[in-house]
Amino acid sequence: MLSLLGAKHRFCDGISRRSFLSVGGLAVGGLTLADLLRADSSSPKGKSHKSVIMIFLSGGPPHQDMFDLKMDAPVEIRGEFQPISTRVPGLQICEHFPRIAAMMDRFATIRSLVGSEGRHAGFQCLTGWPVTQQPAGGWPAFGSIVSKLQGCANPGTPPFVSLTPKMKGAGWSDPGQPGFLGQAHAPFSPQSEARSSLSLQGVTLEHLSDRRSLMRSLDVLRREADANGSIEGLEAYQQQAFDILASSRLAEALDLNGEGDSVRDRYGRGSPEPAGYGDAGPLMNDYFLAARRLIEAGVRVVSLAYGRWDWHGRPHGTTFENARDHFPLLDQGLTALIEDLEQRQMLDDVSIIVWGEFGRTPRINKNGGRDHWPSVGCALMAGGGIRAGQVIGATDRLGDHATNRPVHFQEILATLYHNLGIDTDQATIPDLHGRPRYLIDHDKYRAMPELV
Repeated sequence: MLSLLGAKHRFCDGISRRSFLSVGGLAVGGLTLADLLRADSSSPKGKSHKSVIMIFLSGGPPHQDMFDLKMDAPVEIRGEFQPISTRVPGLQICEHFPRIAAMMDRFATIRSLVGSEGRHAGFQCLTGWPVTQQPAGGWPAFGSIVSKLQGCANPGTPPFVSLTPKMKGAGWSDPGQPGFLGQAHAPFSPQSEARSSLSLQGVTLEHLSDRRSLMRSLDVLRREADANGSIEGLEAYQQQAFDILASSRLAEALDLNGEGDSVRDRYGRGSPEPAGYGDAGPLMNDYFLAARRLIEAGVRVVSLAYGRWDWHGRPHGTTFENARDHFPLLDQGLTALIEDLEQRQMLDDVSIIVWGEFGRTPRINKNGGRDHWPSVGCALMAGGGIRAGQVIGATDRLGDHATNRPVHFQEILATLYHNLGIDTDQATIPDLHGRPRYLIDHDKYRAMPELV
């Protein structure tokens, strides 16, 4: 963790302490020096600030219990929940999403998400590609590609931030890897454990504005780090380090105390405790609020993982017992985010995607759960200027497979790139061998014409 010492003073408890700025203890976690310095200073600065919030429902959300209910199916298929009407005529969704139903005209519902390789991981949602078909260095995450192509929107604010918490399940807690683009385009992950403990000796908060002093301290740090090989090419990132350290944007965005109680209550706050058992992530609605604040600060892509949706049944609760816990909180946090962005006139510039790695089995198992079902899943999209208020695709009577307009993961990512102003038919990035790589399989997939 990179710390800056401040002047001594006395707190109200009477203890004399030395203040410090811990860059990364900013409300939600730790920040390594590599995180601070990872943005490529040669990347172009974008003039506009289109952005994306990616919400990963880790574990595989049950499509037929959420947005594609099958009321004509046998009881062992259709489950326990009832449908409710929405603001879009003729469209019904689960009764436990009343807020989403009331603003369904802001969402596009995708009922025919296909292409999952069936792996319990966020990789395919983050990259669009299967983990089994990777070039040397690995496929970069969506946010890393945006970092490479568009750079920072504001000095001192990283282009790609992951709020995904640490979980025992590494695939679910993947913040998004930079792949063959290298660590210069890795996400800033405020929840990651610091890999080092480094201080800029002699730089206090009071002297932070003295750029020459900061540069001298960075020079000392570079020489010490180069001696043990812990940092390579620090010189190229010194300006980025200074920008982040000297700016208050990132600190303010991550400090949710800057919001009133009424705003945080509207989002639902949530809990940092694991939402379920074992390798679960939390149901932290504060992440939705933090995502909005990060976008306002200049971040281009925010990714986060939300909850634990791998509901196989007892002894860890049936699908429906878990859903009664997860659905209302997602309903509250997601709609608060949409309302907030709309009120701030940001919704047309911020694209939101909500999805998981696959769907769940049509048939409820003997333990009251649904198992993994890579054949088809669902997704919600909003914002970014898309044509919302529609349903795309359909499944059969049992929710078994797509019967109309199958939508691949890469089509959704192509749509998100389009919303950012990136043409997937033209844009390429060089791999480790200097070969230009398209962002998606552009011979097969394009931005969804129904939405753009």
